[in-house]
Amino acid sequence: MYDQLVNKQAKLAVIGLGYVGLPIALEFARRIEVIGFDINAKRVEMMRNHVDPSGELVAADFDGCDIKFTDSLDVLREATFFIVAVPTPIDEHAQPDLRPLLGASSSVGKVLKKGDYVVFESTVYPGCTEDDCIPVMEKHSGLSFANGDFKVGYSPERINPGDKEHTLSSIIKVVAGCDAESLEDIAKTYELVVKAGVHRASSIKVAEAAKIIENTQRDVNIALMNELSMIFDRMNINTYEVLEAAGTKWNFLKFSPGLVGGHCIGVDPYYLTYKAKELGYDAKVILSGRTTNDNMGAYIARKTVQMIIKKGKDVAKSRVLVMGATFKENVEDIRNSKVADVIQELKNYSVNVDIVDPHADSDELFHEYGFRLTPAAEVRTDYDAVVVAVGHQPYTEHDEAYFQSITNDDAVLVDIKGLFRGKVQEMQYWSL
Repeated sequence: MYDQLVNKQAKLAVIGLGYVGLPIALEFARRIEVIGFDINAKRVEMMRNHVDPSGELVAADFDGCDIKFTDSLDVLREATFFIVAVPTPIDEHAQPDLRPLLGASSSVGKVLKKGDYVVFESTVYPGCTEDDCIPVMEKHSGLSFANGDFKVGYSPERINPGDKEHTLSSIIKVVAGCDAESLEDIAKTYELVVKAGVHRASSIKVAEAAKIIENTQRDVNIALMNELSMIFDRMNINTYEVLEAAGTKWNFLKFSPGLVGGHCIGVDPYYLTYKAKELGYDAKVILSGRTTNDNMGAYIARKTVQMIIKKGKDVAKSRVLVMGATFKENVEDIRNSKVADVIQELKNYSVNVDIVDPHADSDELFHEYGFRLTPAAEVRTDYDAVVVAVGHQPYTEHDEAYFQSITNDDAVLVDIKGLFRGKVQEMQYWSL
């Protein structure tokens, strides 16, 4: 398969062209023929015009790429090596929502031919590729995986939105196959685009598990930092100063407190705990971390309200400006943004809330969370508190004078990520 791809006797297809799939598709398209498939026709048309719907890439990133964007299964059928990179969210009950993944498996199954390869990149619990995806592909293709009609592999995505340093080609890629032959073919194929090299996992389940614990580990450690922050706040100790001091030890793990949202760290652990429960094990540590992190938005809002009350102000008449609405800095993505929890809790206290964000889309925020951005011309000069919720690059350029210019007397600056620690002298300042 690898030789056919390199000699352009076969085509590679990427299914799902979001923040993970599109960079992969374009990187491969600089070396081999690629089909970029997405079920959203509007997004497909944007990419044909060299526009990234996720806002991560610029037009120049499409230059020199041998790629055909499509939403047609007839076009997808031309490929023989398929990479599935669709989202794996959770539902309202924090249970895995496999509909996008199984839908993609169905689409691949309808075009699958004998000898084809299918590699999944979507984050799942160990066993999902073999137990859930393969049967769907067999059903729609009429082929038998057990008889070797097609090969399957897994290579977990490691794309970090907004990160221009750790890109696809510079991060070691974990790869796994269903047998020795597929493992080698898949590894050599990814080595075309991953300069950092690949790590050959012993099985698909090992590769799936490796991905799921990457974000679970981060989630649990951030939860510890958040819990420490709440404890230190009661002691009137700044958490970031504590972390700086502790960080002087060579083996201290450098995590910091904050809101944990998005479609990775705040979601992936639930896939692991779901599978653990299915196997009769209650993942207490992981779920405890999730509970702590999921409650941080409400905690920050309550702390903000408490400080407003201590200023002798009427909460119902107070106004708060929340700066940032995306799930992390310097991205447009609002999925599972925990800033929404801060805003909703503030509104539960009858606080008047304005929201600004240089990256987020107001209509998308309204559709997802029920609030819109405040136009720049309507930003006031009499806020009782400002909550810097996301560390967007433009916000880092502000100083105390700026915050004083948009607030009234005795205002509060809540700096979730500690961007302005040590830089605010006159205003009341608080951070995690």
